[in-house]
Amino acid sequence: MKDSHAHTDDRTRLDKWLWAARFFKHRTLATEAVEGGKVQLNGIRVKPAKDVKVGDRVDIQIADSRYTVIVTAIADKRGSASVAQTLYAETADSSAAREQAREQRKLAATPGADLHGRPTKRDRRQMGRFTGG
Repeated sequence: MKDSHAHTDDRTRLDKWLWAARFFKHRTLATEAVEGGKVQLNGIRVKPAKDVKVGDRVDIQIADSRYTVIVTAIADKRGSASVAQTLYAETADSSAAREQAREQRKLAATPGADLHGRPTKRDRRQMGRFTGG
């Protein structure tokens, strides 16, 4: 039985597809991201109404994450998360780069580096040892 939300031979607007694929919570956010240059279709900055078809490459920048996906199915209606995952396939380079960025963020968040309010006497001594003062 074929899913009513996913089509394989149609085209749809880029902003609609991004919303249906659940990259953005609202279609307005998808439209603003495309207009702001955060989304590229086949390496080219396009308008939100540009048609997306199966096989197109979509580069998406959301906050610190960058996704490069290949369109595998078309949907113009938002479905469940499991349906949304069938609409695209993330490239191996993209997933590896995101994993590496995640590890770097994890290493950058060292415990004790987040001071709340005024430093204690112990914190000041540690800062002095670190800065050489």
